[in-house]
Amino acid sequence: MTATPVLPLSGWRVLVPRPSAGRSPAEVALAAAGAEAVVVPLIETVPPEDPTELDDALLALESGWYAWLVLTSAAAVPVLVDRAQESAGSLTQLLADGQVRVAAIGPGTARALREAGVEPDLVPRGQSTSRALVEAWPEAGESARVLFPRGDLAAATVSDGLRERGWEVTDVVAYRTVSAAPPPDDVREAWTDGTIRAALLTSASTVRELAARLGPPPTTTLMIGIGPSTAAEAARLGLPLAGIATEQTMLGMVDALTRAVTTVLPGPIPSPEEL
Repeated sequence: MTATPVLPLSGWRVLVPRPSAGRSPAEVALAAAGAEAVVVPLIETVPPEDPTELDDALLALESGWYAWLVLTSAAAVPVLVDRAQESAGSLTQLLADGQVRVAAIGPGTARALREAGVEPDLVPRGQSTSRALVEAWPEAGESARVLFPRGDLAAATVSDGLRERGWEVTDVVAYRTVSAAPPPDDVREAWTDGTIRAALLTSASTVRELAARLGPPPTTTLMIGIGPSTAAEAARLGLPLAGIATEQTMLGMVDALTRAVTTVLPGPIPSPEEL
């Protein structure tokens, strides 16, 4: 008889604190590793209260005023898709009309663009950070204007960095980040008693909400950050990370968790009762 292979995260429950339309890629990856995803929205992204500024920027984008569209979050994509339908009929058509090139900060944002029918022209290699995006940016030419639809909490790293390189940047709020509904009582209990054995931290704002809504976890809980800014916020709040994803995607975070399990908990993986 062939022995059934032991999956690296068999029996684990992992908190995925992110807003999600449809099934998260983390659920599929965690299930493949033997774990159960506990998807708990801690934040929500909502459109700006007044979309006029964004709509005006998209009209200028369609007219060819901007050479580049830059996105640092997948959360901006559905907003742009929705607003583009009002003018050009689709985001793909709007970008084609304006002959606009598109940059994405990393593979997660690039995937969201592709799912919307847009193939990005620039995705920096290595870490998916604002600094890496600025460093990968081309030299300014005759048409050196960039549209940057961003979240209301986004740092100025991209805007300031591109301006220092000679680009004229228009940044406009495409979405706002707000607190989601409080987590259910059973999630709170599972977090406190260690039944939820790990968490994937997808942004600095989710780190803040997790700390505010659920509090610090047991010392046996492994937390994984998606990138440097998330790690910095976790450190500021005193939440130790067991690992940081080398690729800033949900799949990359699950891979980092699997590596952390074998590093932090070598040998047979203990059951929750043994911890």
